[in-house]
Amino acid sequence: MRRLWDHEPPGGQQFETLRSMCNDWADSFKLLRAADSSGLDPGHARAAIEILRDLPESADRAVLLCTDLHAENVLAARREPWLVIDPNPFIGDPAYDPVQHMLNCDERLATDPAGLSQRMASLLELDAERVRLWLFARCVQSPSGTPPCASQPVDSRPDSGMPPIRALVAARRTWANESGCRQSRDGAAGGHRE
Repeated sequence: MRRLWDHEPPGGQQFETLRSMCNDWADSFKLLRAADSSGLDPGHARAAIEILRDLPESADRAVLLCTDLHAENVLAARREPWLVIDPNPFIGDPAYDPVQHMLNCDERLATDPAGLSQRMASLLELDAERVRLWLFARCVQSPSGTPPCASQPVDSRPDSGMPPIRALVAARRTWANESGCRQSRDGAAGGHRE
């Protein structure tokens, strides 16, 4: 990822901004939760919407992002040891980029989200708190109307530590299993892609 972030977008290429995508997500999420507030702690919803709106604005730099990096999009190659395929390019905060990979690490995310966030941030030389906040917002924002924490009593403050993420991930997995819904590789139920 760091190599991608070092490259300027090709001349004349216009990519959507992470800020724009997050504002769209926040607007959609707010409407969805207004129409159906069941199953989600209102504090989580408010915190996720705030993070989605504020975090892109406070980034200290904007880089070319992949936004869809996960194990199925990394191949062994001859010209380089690894080749990343199927990017979904946006311009924005590099601390957002590892989140999609983290969302696809169900076991590690469920058992030690704080450790996973810290490790990814360390490997990529990123601010660990920003990575954690992006992860929190994406876990709560969970698309396709999934009720990510329907039965989980958790502290709703994003600054209260990692248990909310652990509960959200566990509840998301439980909901998907109980409903018979297959989660797509981007973590969304029913194969929805953002």
